[in-house]
Amino acid sequence: MTPEQVKLVQQSFGKVAPIADEAAEVFYDRLFDIAPQLRSLFHGDMAEQRHRLVATLAVVVNGLGDLPSVLPAASALAKRHVAYGVKPEHYDQVGAALLWTLKRGLGDGWTADVAAAWSAAYTTLSQFMIAEAYGRTEAAE
Repeated sequence: MTPEQVKLVQQSFGKVAPIADEAAEVFYDRLFDIAPQLRSLFHGDMAEQRHRLVATLAVVVNGLGDLPSVLPAASALAKRHVAYGVKPEHYDQVGAALLWTLKRGLGDGWTADVAAAWSAAYTTLSQFMIAEAYGRTEAAE
């Protein structure tokens, strides 16, 4: 990611943060629409799950300028996800739901540059997490 992409992700996330609870709900609704089989991976309180999603996104977004600082937590998260039944191909579905949610939440603020920045951020992180969890770096299919 370029420094400009980091800045775009951070600035755009700042615009979504005030509606974070609603955005997290929209994200999970979209995820379960496009990948209904993933619903069975979630057994706990979805309100708590939405809160954890927003908190994790905030940590990652704030740490993008110093990516090595967030990689240990991302590695641990990826390994925990394996125990929950997450497969490499699920990362693409999560990414699609995330980008769709951000596009909806940002409205006119979702420009081609913002979309490319978020895509780069998600791709970088998801490929790292897949490699950490499954020992390979190829993109999820």
